[in-house]
Amino acid sequence: MKILVIPDTQIRPGDSLEFLHHIGRYIVDKRPDCVVCLGDFADMASLSSYDVGKKSFEGKRYTKDIATAKMAMEVLLDPINEYNKQAKANKQKLYKPRKVMLLGNHENRINRVVESDAKLEGVLKIEDLGYKEFGWEVYPFLEVVLIGGVAFSHYFTSGMLGRPCASAAAQLSKKHMSCVAGHQQGLQIATSHRADGTRLTSIIAGSCYEHNEDYLGPQGNNHWRGIIMLHDVQDGAFDLMPISLNYVKARK
Repeated sequence: MKILVIPDTQIRPGDSLEFLHHIGRYIVDKRPDCVVCLGDFADMASLSSYDVGKKSFEGKRYTKDIATAKMAMEVLLDPINEYNKQAKANKQKLYKPRKVMLLGNHENRINRVVESDAKLEGVLKIEDLGYKEFGWEVYPFLEVVLIGGVAFSHYFTSGMLGRPCASAAAQLSKKHMSCVAGHQQGLQIATSHRADGTRLTSIIAGSCYEHNEDYLGPQGNNHWRGIIMLHDVQDGAFDLMPISLNYVKARK
């Protein structure tokens, strides 16, 4: 089995969506059996509790966030849809990978706002993002999904307080199995082996976007950005291939 992983894209109104088209083309070219989005596909800045009252919060609108997320998903999936349109016309087999969406803390902002203000129940909802309509299996924030013996979640918790594991090594130490998470910028990889010799790999990859985060400053934004391919996935073991956004965009 071959699994393509898309870390946090944090789509925001006004940002270029072209990189998503390149990712979609890469998916069509490589035909993974499964595509996993690690969450925070949408940024949902209009519901951020961190920026309220700041100048940067001016102009943020829930409707803009939702519309931009839907537009971004169309851009990502358009190469697949175009391929299938041609395949159908030529009476060839359609490409229909399993698509798994793990909601992140940014999407979960919708639930948090509703929980803090009950009158918004039914007005704001996760379904507004339209992920299911685009063919994704949608899993709640922090739910763990097992595929080929590999655990996937937006992040894995450490201890009773539910905080994210601080590193890929800590993640492996806590979970004792191959696991892939997003949430943290950059790329971290840790490996180990089970007693039977099966290789275990822990990955944290939380940045698949082009914009810089103001709170990180000039140096903090110098992190890896890209997607990940897991080749020959079986019983938790796989061959890992990180693919930078620069490489994906430069492909002809």
